[in-house]
Amino acid sequence: MIELSIIIPAFNAEKYIERCLRSLEAQSIDKSVYEVIVIDDGSNDATSQIIKTKFKSIQLITRQENLGLPYSVNEGIKIANSRYIVRVDSDDFVHEKFLEYLLFSASENQEYDAICCDYINVDDREIRIRKVNSLEEPIACGIIFKASVLIELGLYDEKMLFNEEKDLMYRFKEKGFQIMRLPLPLYRYRKHENNLSSNADLKATFDNALLNKHTS
Repeated sequence: MIELSIIIPAFNAEKYIERCLRSLEAQSIDKSVYEVIVIDDGSNDATSQIIKTKFKSIQLITRQENLGLPYSVNEGIKIANSRYIVRVDSDDFVHEKFLEYLLFSASENQEYDAICCDYINVDDREIRIRKVNSLEEPIACGIIFKASVLIELGLYDEKMLFNEEKDLMYRFKEKGFQIMRLPLPLYRYRKHENNLSSNADLKATFDNALLNKHTS
């Protein structure tokens, strides 16, 4: 029985997608327990071809038009067939115990609605930069949610093309849902020139837009 769905939004991810998917193939739990869903959001590179050729068991959704990351994640959640959902970005990768420990933690701590694990920043060559506390510096990925909670929240706001995860967590906390931190660095968050977080001016602009949404 599938317990967990991994949702991977991808756009022009040919450089990183294989590393990401290999790390999910190498997980310590039985493959019958989880499914991997990749949404190719209008890529014009070899992203889909790599998946079709090398990862035939993965569920791939492709579209011609680029509709944005939150739309893609929502699409994956809607077709997921599981109790739990976790998002992994296409340029990141995970420890082999990532799914096992998150799923165990979620199953044994039912009073919580989501479990986040710590992560390690790595550079484009996968060299470790630093370990990060996931509650002090939260990211969108490495969080296992009860699927029912995401549905109740109305999923991601598809108009929020950036800061979609901060908007979701704002609504999550507003509803009184609870998140637990798993202090194990199971996620590898890749820092490279295309990350939004690498551009301070853009990040400030989108942070202000999020603030305006929730204070207006």
